[in-house]
Amino acid sequence: MIIKGSIAIVTGAASGLGAATAATLAGAGARIVAFDLNEAGAKATAEKLGGIGFGVDVSNAASVEGAVSEVVKSVGIPSILVNCAGIVHGERIVGREGPADLDAFARVINVNLIGTFNMMRVTATAMSRNEPSPSGERGVIINTASIAAFEGQIGQAAYAASKGGVASLTLPAARELSRHGVRVVSIAPGLFGTPMLMGLPDEVQESLAANTPFPKRLGDPAEYGRLAMHICENEMINGETIRIDGAVRLEPK
Repeated sequence: MIIKGSIAIVTGAASGLGAATAATLAGAGARIVAFDLNEAGAKATAEKLGGIGFGVDVSNAASVEGAVSEVVKSVGIPSILVNCAGIVHGERIVGREGPADLDAFARVINVNLIGTFNMMRVTATAMSRNEPSPSGERGVIINTASIAAFEGQIGQAAYAASKGGVASLTLPAARELSRHGVRVVSIAPGLFGTPMLMGLPDEVQESLAANTPFPKRLGDPAEYGRLAMHICENEMINGETIRIDGAVRLEPK
């Protein structure tokens, strides 16, 4: 994929991994379309990068269909999609107050897994109408899994299940979309310095960083963005979930 001149949709673009990825792709010459439930945040990211921003609920079919349709009309057909939108909820299955909140579990699955699929199905349909490159490539989709997909901790049932679903979705989606020249890859980040983690007390951040074999620090969102950029450029990367975690493996709790 030649990034320069490509249209790239990035979800969760108001902050964290999404904002960093949008900046990295913009630096490589992509036209950025920032999606986020936080419309003001999406527009702020887009304004910095010379792109456009939309308030989008990735878990809602009409919201995604409408936004992607508007992108195609106003900017053109995207050839890059990076799904970074996601939420976290921590709760034990059997807690002091009784069983886990089923609605909370469903909401995490709905945003993290169904939202990823929702963006994929609509954007891949648009990508299938792109003119193919000499190799036949029309697009690349990068989803965000997590190392919690493989070593989910106590209290992470909802989050781990949602990210495990994203990882499991990768290969069948890559196989199916290959006929359209669209690649599908997932990134499984470890402990990164996103707003969610940076809001924790300093001693907790230091403890998390100390558990990473090397480098002994939280990941920089820009490092995620650079991996996403390399995936876009290297068309032999397809159907795989790539860990970016400093060799950390999560303990049970």
